[in-house]
Amino acid sequence: MKSTMRNHSLVSVIIIFLNGEAFIEEAIASVFAQTHSIWELLLVDDGSTDGSSAIAQQYAQQYPDRVRYLEHDAHQNRGMSAARNLGICHAKGDYIGFLDADDLWLPDKLTQQLEIFKRFPEAAMVYGRAQIWYSWAAPNCSLPASQSDYFYDLGVSANSLVYPPSLFEQLLKNKHQTPIPSNALMQCQVFELIGQFEEAFCGMYEDQVFFSKIMLHRPIYVADNCWVRYRQHAQSCSVKNEHQSYYALRWPLVTWWKQYLSDQGIQDADVIQLVDQELWRCRHPRIAPVLVRLQYYLDRVKHLLQSLVPASTQRLS
Repeated sequence: MKSTMRNHSLVSVIIIFLNGEAFIEEAIASVFAQTHSIWELLLVDDGSTDGSSAIAQQYAQQYPDRVRYLEHDAHQNRGMSAARNLGICHAKGDYIGFLDADDLWLPDKLTQQLEIFKRFPEAAMVYGRAQIWYSWAAPNCSLPASQSDYFYDLGVSANSLVYPPSLFEQLLKNKHQTPIPSNALMQCQVFELIGQFEEAFCGMYEDQVFFSKIMLHRPIYVADNCWVRYRQHAQSCSVKNEHQSYYALRWPLVTWWKQYLSDQGIQDADVIQLVDQELWRCRHPRIAPVLVRLQYYLDRVKHLLQSLVPASTQRLS
């Protein structure tokens, strides 16, 4: 996808980091490599104790017109949501994009996403595929270097505008790729409509809480393009929490969804039913996996039986 004319929109790029010295320079370099050159970079330090603070400060000193260094009072560690909100409060752009300090943007990300916004101005956000990226790993990495990179299925028709609450329902089912901070770009007005990140969610699911608010209120453009490499490594938030129960981790998220639907007066019966089903699973963590597996096999049997019935018979039924 090539833009026929230069887009002059300012994009505020927010990179939050906590002890990210291993990867942050690669992330920053991928912003400098963007074919859309009208951007500002906000480097938000969430209380780092390694060399990443010095790296970020050096970039801010070297490129004072393009890069700013931000931190909480007294260099506090306040969590991912508070760090993203600090960046949002200082952003000056027409659009805001997040890049996690261990991920990489591909060079045409901003150019192509801004072109989509030009064609679909009603979209609150644009996101595409994320490459689940193992192949970066050195031989001494604790994750297997032989693991192949892959993509999740989008779960919706690609290259289209998706209206509420379809994407929220996909998020609830947790079977397909949903937005991650690094692959999304949003209009700045979004934050005036739905607010910022919920600071009660410091790390796990903070992005899903935020994105769910957009999904419930505004149309979102879902593209087939890949714009980000989503690095997999042993220090990532998701890997660190692998030892904890899936449903125990999910409980705060699902209870927040339930309260949010009530507060917003959202009465869509299908959405409420899906949230209630998730609440039930979280309350019954031992039974839920068995029922989920049983439903999986029942669905497979149903699809198999449907494939054995002649198409003409299916039409008559």
